[in-house]
Amino acid sequence: MSVTLLAGSATASVAVATETPAAAPAATVAPTAPVENLIVGYKSSATEASSNTAAADDATAKGKKAGKKTKFDRRLGTGAALVNLGGATAPADAANVMAQFRADPDVAYVEPDTRAYAMAVTPNDTEYAKQWDLFESTAGMNVPGAWDTTTGSGVTVAVIDTGYVAHSDVAPNIVAGYDFISTSSEARDGNGRDSNPADEGDWNATDGECGVGSKASTSSWHGTHVAGTIAAATNNSKGVAGIAYGAKIQPVRVLGKCGGATSDIVDAITWASGGSVAGVPANATPAKVINMSLGGSGTCGTSYQNAINAAVARGTTVVVAAGNSNANASGFSPASCNNVINVASTNRAGERSYYSNFGTIIDIAAPGGETRRATDTPGTVTTPENAILSTLNAGTTTPGAESYKPYQGTSMAAPHVAGLAALLKSAKSSLTPAQIEAAIKANARPLPGTCTGGCGAGIADAAATVAAVTSTTPPTGGFENTTDVAIGDNTTVESPITVSGVTGNAPATLKVGVNIVHSYIGDLKVDLVAPDGTVYTVHNRSGGSTDNINQVYTVNASSEVANGTWKLRVNDNAGGDTGKIDSWNLTF
Repeated sequence: MSVTLLAGSATASVAVATETPAAAPAATVAPTAPVENLIVGYKSSATEASSNTAAADDATAKGKKAGKKTKFDRRLGTGAALVNLGGATAPADAANVMAQFRADPDVAYVEPDTRAYAMAVTPNDTEYAKQWDLFESTAGMNVPGAWDTTTGSGVTVAVIDTGYVAHSDVAPNIVAGYDFISTSSEARDGNGRDSNPADEGDWNATDGECGVGSKASTSSWHGTHVAGTIAAATNNSKGVAGIAYGAKIQPVRVLGKCGGATSDIVDAITWASGGSVAGVPANATPAKVINMSLGGSGTCGTSYQNAINAAVARGTTVVVAAGNSNANASGFSPASCNNVINVASTNRAGERSYYSNFGTIIDIAAPGGETRRATDTPGTVTTPENAILSTLNAGTTTPGAESYKPYQGTSMAAPHVAGLAALLKSAKSSLTPAQIEAAIKANARPLPGTCTGGCGAGIADAAATVAAVTSTTPPTGGFENTTDVAIGDNTTVESPITVSGVTGNAPATLKVGVNIVHSYIGDLKVDLVAPDGTVYTVHNRSGGSTDNINQVYTVNASSEVANGTWKLRVNDNAGGDTGKIDSWNLTF
């Protein structure tokens, strides 16, 4: 089977009071902006350190000396006192009050209560303004909001594709990869498999060279375009910004002249995820995310499925492109494989891209763009501003100068989700591939446009998904049970939540957050039991040897009265592995 690519052409510092400073603190820098409050740390021997009354009296007295009406506001968690200056105070006046506190030998320190701001400011990359797919509210993926929490550091993403052609905007994030193309004529590097994943070009000189109906074409440098979307260097005053710019890219070459063989791709999946391939050195930096923006016609074969299952079992999330045939994705591979995140493409208006495959097998949609409208002449580029801009090369056959170019395709949509998967894995390293997929789907936004045929859970939302997996409290409107319930071998246990004060029925999108600590989750069947006894199964012995369930399920409970006692029922179906229900919650 031959496989082809799927693309068309403000800081603030926080001081902690010490009990007995070894030396007198250095003079506090005078404020340069209006100040509303001061933070005053008293030495442990001072009465004001433990008495709010004494602290209040002291604040009033010192303010009076400085000509300001100051008052004690509250005690901070560190033990320091928050002193209110009576509103926004000019820097010089605030400095006078601070001088009164600094002159007191019982005061360990005093500093202005400054403000902190989100660090994820707009990147200074010169082409960032053209990356609508990252930030536009209509159909962008809301990526900047996730950068406050994570940039993907510590995660390697394998790009199984055409390899990598040197580009200075991606080079800082490249780690060693491998060339899995077995046939030297297809590899164009004079040999078969080797440790150099350099993209030698995938051009076709003449029509029919790659089979009946194939057309002559220039080199795509496809893998480099995909890599830039995932992890182009960011805030380097050049080019584009990567979604997970703190992550590393591992180029794994499988596509050359006339595409790539399933046998090579299967070995690449195995190696990239940390498995062993005969004759190939072990992967020193196994990937926790794999992106495959490639595919061909036909349903998923056993070879693909076995390789993907093994990769997921090793803890690697596998993201694939749905395909560009405007057809049901169930007829394409590896899009139709199980245990993958299957990604459809949306355009700048938030509609399914005219070329994108669709269907119930789609998991999620992401920006893939459109370089032309569906009614434009095929092969033309009429709306480049509506496509996905990323790193490329100007060479028409062999490599030339580095460049940037807009492409369209589910090949461009998939790396958006692979980048998001890297952000999630970096933010919470314990997440399993199943949990990453569930989180992305549970926190997606509805498409603002149409998707005939089905686009999965909606458009992936990076900020919402990262916030969900890093949150330690249930969402607003939620009910939670945090009491541990032990799960023994071959037992059934339940954890209840009593809901009250909710009018009418539960929603069609009832969110069920489940946190179960248990090795080998393939042993477990997990049900939500409604107050009237109706059972909704949310997990049924899937996941194999994966540890722990930590995800949010969506249940259509619109036929159920909301108020009453709901139960999470967990049935263990095998011996040898035990655990507990750590917590669970309902969000109406």
